[in-house]
Amino acid sequence: MSENQRGGITYRKADPSYFEERSLRRFAGVWSLWALGVGAVISGDFFGWNFGLLSGGFGGLLIATIIVAIMYIGLCFSIAELSPALPHTGGAYSFGRTAFGPWGGFLTGLAESIEYVLTPAVIVVGIGGYVGTIFEGAFGIALPAPLWWAIFYAVFVGINIAGVELTFRITVAITLLALIVLVVFWIGAIPLFRWEYALDVPADPGESIWLPKGVSGIAASLPFAIWFYLAIEQLPLAAEESHDPKRDMPRGLLWGIATLIVASLFTLFLNSGIAPGATVVGASEEPLFLAFQTIFGEGAGSTVLALAAVAGLVASFHAIIYAYGRNIYSLARAGYFPTWMSKTHPTRNTPYVALIVGAVAGYVVALAIEYGGRFFGDVPVGGVLLNMAVFGAVIAYIMQMAAYLRIKSMDSLERPYISPLGRTGAIVAGLIASATLVFLFINPDYRPGVYGVAVWFAGSLLYFGLYARHRMILSPEEEFAQQAIDSDRASPQ
Repeated sequence: MSENQRGGITYRKADPSYFEERSLRRFAGVWSLWALGVGAVISGDFFGWNFGLLSGGFGGLLIATIIVAIMYIGLCFSIAELSPALPHTGGAYSFGRTAFGPWGGFLTGLAESIEYVLTPAVIVVGIGGYVGTIFEGAFGIALPAPLWWAIFYAVFVGINIAGVELTFRITVAITLLALIVLVVFWIGAIPLFRWEYALDVPADPGESIWLPKGVSGIAASLPFAIWFYLAIEQLPLAAEESHDPKRDMPRGLLWGIATLIVASLFTLFLNSGIAPGATVVGASEEPLFLAFQTIFGEGAGSTVLALAAVAGLVASFHAIIYAYGRNIYSLARAGYFPTWMSKTHPTRNTPYVALIVGAVAGYVVALAIEYGGRFFGDVPVGGVLLNMAVFGAVIAYIMQMAAYLRIKSMDSLERPYISPLGRTGAIVAGLIASATLVFLFINPDYRPGVYGVAVWFAGSLLYFGLYARHRMILSPEEEFAQQAIDSDRASPQ
């Protein structure tokens, strides 16, 4: 490999065999992308959002959900413009790299890798809660939660390694199943909705039943409201496995966020507003199971539907395993992470090393929180992990919106799709993400986890500054970004 230096970064020009060992296969169309985006997020309607009921009450969480929906609309329209202009598996990293150089690319990609490694860990905790409750109640089988986590990681990492065709087919099928389960729940819950259930969170002194924790409860609910939408932004990671990313990526993103906004509002109202009420639902790791028991009773019917409800969690678990695999693969292919992480399977063309590395990292973090009681007390493992994942996500959002504003001024870059919200949408989304980053530190129960992610961030930046930046590879994202920057500098202002 030959070497050259640019602005303190040492690049190696890889020989053809390097990229032959790291090739992907195109398969996805617009509906596969829609299913990947919706599937990645749909678990947010099954588990995680409900912790926000205790943080802000129904009213606080509702307002937080509306604020967050506005943020994601701005985010999705912005990356719908960026992704076909920069159609690389790097996704957000390639946006940050084009706008702000290698340091910006690494910071953005690192934030997304933390988000995508921790998000399946949150979801698998929810899966373990649902499956453990069902098996213990129906069969008298009580397995430790970490064993359920290991089983599901092994199965779905294996599916993702088996091939992109199988991955997307399962994604479409299980996303549709999850939506059907939600529709059954919504139809069954509508006649049972009562405001007294939705507004039963005890109010603090001087506060109302609508905002039982006051205005500060809205801020504390933001991380949980994000769970209704978090990971829709992963779609650009599928660019190199999409048949026509310039046409299909914006459609998949925008249809996806529309689907999720409708689902979030139905779920928030109907899961909170039926027995056993928002207070109990807010503390549960199986909120939809409680709803099915209310609608159908505690017999076999509710158990079967609760088992089907696991489909929603599995859909997101499966889709985000895909996401962290492509994120780690792309960063490693360019040398930001160790390059051995970017090798793909010789016949399946899937990033099997990255998939395994991400699974091990997420599982270890979940175990550390499960058994680190002296640091976290009685706080739910899922709630701690959720706040950690959101910390990485909002940093990635801030960087992507800043990248959008910078790239918007690069006239030399072709844009097959233009966001109708333009700079205004990106600025609003970036401001909401920035506020959420600050508000993550409001709840002292979740601070240790957030501090842990901050340490992870700092250590990774140190690794890049001292080691990785001297061993970079001219990957497709790196070359494309540098060409765009050079062309922009050469164009008349």
